[in-house]
Amino acid sequence: MSKKLWGSRFAKKTNALTDKFTSSILFDKRLAKYDCLGSIAHAKMLARQNIIPRSDAALIVRGLNSILMDLKKGNFKFDPNAEDIHSNIQEVLTKKIGKAAFKLHTARSRNDQIALDIKMYIKDEIDALAQLITELQKAILKLGKANINVIIPGYTHLQVAQCVLLAHHLLSYIEGLERDKGRLSDAKERADSMPLGACAFSGTGLPIDRNFVAKELGFKNVTANSIDSVSDRDFIIEVLAGLSILSVHLSRMAEDLILWSTKEFSFIDIDFSFCTGSSIMPHKKNPDILELIRGSVGKIQGDLSSVLILMKGLPSSYNRDLQLDKPALFDAIDTVENMLEVFIPLFENIIIEKEAIAAKLNDESLFSVDIVEYLIKKGISYRQAHDIVGRLVRDCLDKGDNISSLSASELKAYSPKLGLDIRKILNAYASVNLKKSYGGTSDGLVVKQIKRWSNKLGSAS
Repeated sequence: MSKKLWGSRFAKKTNALTDKFTSSILFDKRLAKYDCLGSIAHAKMLARQNIIPRSDAALIVRGLNSILMDLKKGNFKFDPNAEDIHSNIQEVLTKKIGKAAFKLHTARSRNDQIALDIKMYIKDEIDALAQLITELQKAILKLGKANINVIIPGYTHLQVAQCVLLAHHLLSYIEGLERDKGRLSDAKERADSMPLGACAFSGTGLPIDRNFVAKELGFKNVTANSIDSVSDRDFIIEVLAGLSILSVHLSRMAEDLILWSTKEFSFIDIDFSFCTGSSIMPHKKNPDILELIRGSVGKIQGDLSSVLILMKGLPSSYNRDLQLDKPALFDAIDTVENMLEVFIPLFENIIIEKEAIAAKLNDESLFSVDIVEYLIKKGISYRQAHDIVGRLVRDCLDKGDNISSLSASELKAYSPKLGLDIRKILNAYASVNLKKSYGGTSDGLVVKQIKRWSNKLGSAS
């Protein structure tokens, strides 16, 4: 274990097992860039406030920039024996610039330092996630536009329900993903407050300028309470909650595609590059990528639960338990990013099985609600109309006959309001285009929605 920042108080070395158990370098090393950037801003502030000599601050900044360059080039050697990333960088900086490095930790603690690092990391990751979500939305929108005239049977309870445009169904994914971006954006807003200067938990008697540091690091606000600054992890929980909801959306999308790719549905063909085979059944083409996306959601839900449980029993201010918030956060972000990255090209390579879909649109039960509304427009109450169509379905469709084959007199036997003109609405195109209420699936409304999303996402219309 490298030299500890707190070691002078202790009369003997810590046990090797203690060192191993308490070290966080294996996971918090990904915060190295943010630790350096925060330290550069802090050093500049200390010199500006005449707390440390400007010459020492200049050395510190030069040394930290050198470490940043090493990190960028992949030349930085992380010390597996370091207690954490702060200790690791402090030790490397000391080797680079000498005793001037000892002044860097003036007016700060690792408690406020780690809160700063995580917030900076989260802000960047939310921006990256938002971009990936947008790229996925574009891929989905492109698939919808390319198949704007394709009508599919829609399902509720996994039972055939009514006709909808495929593009309308795909647009529902885009709506959910947009809310996901909004939730993450909201979380970023609340993470955009700079905690450095809270020190251990009570602030400092030195004349620091926290607003200067916030401006240097691109924070909109400065945290207002030093105890809350070091013990708050709401921003992590909120990000994890947003990722959990996003992952649920991705899982449900994956489940749709898995079903649609089966022989029973045959709505889509997933590109071979996103499938695997069977070691025993040579005919198989399995949507394993989508199944793993669906299965990975449990990890993300678990990450949220672990941090909630971690936090619920802690007293106010900093506690070492908080070291364990980062593995859950990193895992959830990595998992969601991987899911989004694979979903984008997967959607870009989906083939729509138009003939197989069209064959499924001959089921006249898809138009039962249209007949109900036909009767309502002729003055019959909803309840009566529902009962009339229920009898029609029972007598015809349940027996494999079509309503469209009934004669005028046979229709009149169910209701004098029923005429042969209902045949005009017993087809998928007519059914879809009857749904003209705002947000409905008629082609005119869907075209408008596609144009709206094309403008919003910056896609070509």
